[in-house]
Amino acid sequence: MSGTDRSQAAGAVPDSDPGLAAVASAYQRFEPRSYLRNNYAPPRGDLSCPDGVGPWKLRCLAQTFATGEVSGRSLIDVGSGPTIYQLLSACAHFEDITMTDFLEVNRQELRLWLREEPGAFDWSVYSQHVCLIEGKGESWQEKERQLRARVKRILPIDVHQPQPLGAGGLAPLPADALVSAFCLEAVSPDLASFQRALDHITTLLRPGGHLLLIGALEESWYLAGEARLAVVPVREEEVRQALVRSGYEVRDLRTYTMPAHLRTGVDDVKGIFFTWAQKKVGV
Repeated sequence: MSGTDRSQAAGAVPDSDPGLAAVASAYQRFEPRSYLRNNYAPPRGDLSCPDGVGPWKLRCLAQTFATGEVSGRSLIDVGSGPTIYQLLSACAHFEDITMTDFLEVNRQELRLWLREEPGAFDWSVYSQHVCLIEGKGESWQEKERQLRARVKRILPIDVHQPQPLGAGGLAPLPADALVSAFCLEAVSPDLASFQRALDHITTLLRPGGHLLLIGALEESWYLAGEARLAVVPVREEEVRQALVRSGYEVRDLRTYTMPAHLRTGVDDVKGIFFTWAQKKVGV
């Protein structure tokens, strides 16, 4: 799964905010391979059970992109972590994809896969599953080739900064769409920080553009190797309210309850949310 795909964007933060500084410090111990084993190998990485968390996430994404409404030229994946599954359905609809993460160890993990280097994590089971549920007759190898071709850059990001990508202008802005999986709640010490981080990433999105947000419900910690990382517990209604405050129309909001056999001791996640939101014009 993850109830916790999140290494993802713990930012370097001003010394004046000890909560955010503590988050940034904790993430220096994040271990991508441990995180991937915890969440993308069985049992959470078993995609053969249609009621599992992996198939649920992939189905939410595939069904949303199948509407044809979420498309354009450019997409930014906010806080990619060491994972690529969240873009397998997106890559057919955007020709310029930017992946991002605060941690260099995660950006390096992404480069290994994009360059097909030895030792890269094997996402082929996920690619095969997406091809199956999309039903287009595409092979998983074609799917992965398309994604690799359309990821144009991997950039550092800090969602706690008003300009999360900095001022360098390395990604085309504003983007037509954003994807973010298990990031904001995992790098925010409290709900106020979560709201500000959402406000910050919203500046990357054009008016009328779309945000697909996946995250953990009522989770307070997760493990990534020796790192035990704090998460701000959020409920479904708090997610909805945060999106409205940031200027979105919530188009879809779904939740998944983590079954007992997938509560494996690597976190205390209770469930997952998926939301499709559209940035209001004039915001």
